[in-house]
Amino acid sequence: MHDDFTRRGLLGAAGALALTLPSRAADVEPVFDDSKATKGTVIPESKVAEMNAAPLIPKKLTKLYSVQPTIKEPNALQFTPSGTLLILDQADPNKVFEINAADGKIIRMVQTEAMHGSGICIDAGGNWLVTSTKGLQSGGPPVTLLVDPKSGATLKKWVTPGWGFYGAVKEESGAPSGGHDVKWAGNGRYWMAVPASGRIFLMDEASGKPVRSIPAPVLRTHGLVIDGDYLWSVASDYQQIQKISQKDGKIIGKIQLAKTDPAIHGLEMRSGVLWYCDANRNSGWICTLT
Repeated sequence: MHDDFTRRGLLGAAGALALTLPSRAADVEPVFDDSKATKGTVIPESKVAEMNAAPLIPKKLTKLYSVQPTIKEPNALQFTPSGTLLILDQADPNKVFEINAADGKIIRMVQTEAMHGSGICIDAGGNWLVTSTKGLQSGGPPVTLLVDPKSGATLKKWVTPGWGFYGAVKEESGAPSGGHDVKWAGNGRYWMAVPASGRIFLMDEASGKPVRSIPAPVLRTHGLVIDGDYLWSVASDYQQIQKISQKDGKIIGKIQLAKTDPAIHGLEMRSGVLWYCDANRNSGWICTLT
């Protein structure tokens, strides 16, 4: 079905320059200038080959319900400690909806200042970390927001490392891209995917700075889930979810969905079951994979 992965992966990185990331044996943490847009990141051929060779992990897809039209573009998911589900609506400026996970019934809505957001998680203090994938209406580069879960007010914000332009998103044709999904890792840290950087960062919440990073499996990484020593990472352009090592980014396996299935954007896990959402305007499906 996707025998053209190698060709597509290379074409998707067209126009790229020197930020090629070699295999882990020689992987060097790249340095990003927060004041400048990252451009031309490429996923190396060795990583594309690793993706193609990764074993398939069989999963059964269940379409639960669509949250449209109220939630226009569900782009990120996060379960709360009580078992309700937070959904970040990508429609600008972004709202967060809390819903009953069993039937999709909306419990409440909170307005944030995030723009085109792609990620949400809950920190140790119960606040939300939300990625504003595009710059705020007030201006400046893409940022990660610390948000009050009651009011939606921004408590703090940090420039997203490695923000910039990737793949088909060119400087002359669109706004720069920042963080995609975020997931709380404990001990004051969280994982964040940043496509323009070609990396997935382990971030320190107190400083908003990277602790370390691993090479991303593809350029357009999206949803994330923490699963023990591994991450599940959404490769939206390939309709895949990839299991990767938190240590070095090695691709352990992949779940392949069909082109006819709802597209994969946000990702979550509850009791070992993967949940995902489709942000496309004619979809809005919430699905599970068992």
